Amino acid sequence: MDKVSFTAMKDGTPDDYAFLTKHETEYASGTADRLLEAMTELDKGLSGYQVTRLEHSLQSATRAWRDGADTDWVVAALLHDIGDIYAPYNHDEYAAAILRPFLRAQCVWCVQTHADFQMIYYGHHVGGNQNKRDLHAGAQYFDDCVEFCERWDQSSFDPNYESLPLSFFAPMVREVFSRTAYDPDVICDGLRKPLTDSDVAKARIAQAETS
Repeated sequence: MDKVSFTAMKDGTPDDYAFLTKHETEYASGTADRLLEAMTELDKGLSGYQVTRLEHSLQSATRAWRDGADTDWVVAALLHDIGDIYAPYNHDEYAAAILRPFLRAQCVWCVQTHADFQMIYYGHHVGGNQNKRDLHAGAQYFDDCVEFCERWDQSSFDPNYESLPLSFFAPMVREVFSRTAYDPDVICDGLRKPLTDSDVAKARIAQAETS
């Protein structure tokens, strides 16, 4: 079979859908590499800042890694603005939709709401609601998103910061997107893990200095 037999989905056969499932599974296996390629497009995105959107993303992920964050947090920091190219008015929701099947719910929630939380830094300068994050008051991950934005997002526009390259993070992205989608042992809805681990951070910095 080279193509399915139907022209309307309701007319498909079990063989048609088995054939499609095989092709879709094979295609999905390349998601990580497509995302890594898309990240390079962020260099062509919004201008005006002192760094490109790609550099901002790399800085965010590098800060997370140097803080001892686990893989889920690092990948969330790296990809939190992946929607800037295609969804400039809801880039946070776009990024969260990509990450949701493969990352801990805690991290996805922070990505999905980070634009509201970032308003605390500049909303009053643009006629917006500086306290928009208060819409999420009482949410179980509220404090995590506050920390995510303060430590890794709002601070990552520094042209003098030495970020790690995209190639450094590629294995982490591939590991995340090789997971079984919506695995409850990955999603762990309700679980909170700290954004930082000082012991891991020290070990990573020491390793980097000796390599």
